[in-house]
Amino acid sequence: MEKRTVDPWKWGEQTNSVQAVEIKQPAGTLYCSGQVALDAEGRPSSADMRSQLQQTFQNLEQLIGEAGYECSGIVRLNVYTTSVTEFFTTCSDVYQAWIARHGVKQATTLLEVQGLFAGLTVELEATVVK
Repeated sequence: MEKRTVDPWKWGEQTNSVQAVEIKQPAGTLYCSGQVALDAEGRPSSADMRSQLQQTFQNLEQLIGEAGYECSGIVRLNVYTTSVTEFFTTCSDVYQAWIARHGVKQATTLLEVQGLFAGLTVELEATVVK
């Protein structure tokens, strides 16, 4: 796989994301459904958004790994949340640390939505290549 990121604006360096990712000759592409804070039995978390994000990242890591991919291959990561304000004030450090730990440079969209499954507060949707 050949990966090239495009980010024509200097402010992009502050976001741990890029404006575009080009992939040439991938060995495979994995499109992940939205992942949320569910336990192994499918029970939704009732914890705060920060804890839900941590569980959601664990679930995403497990899904990507079991599919034979690596988190570093994420090229698109969309975030759905019931409160952008709460996400930025309580979860930014968790999000940024996870992105940095895996060396991810992804195109991303952050959307505030009216509601998520079972009253959850955050959902992640990823596209991964190898």
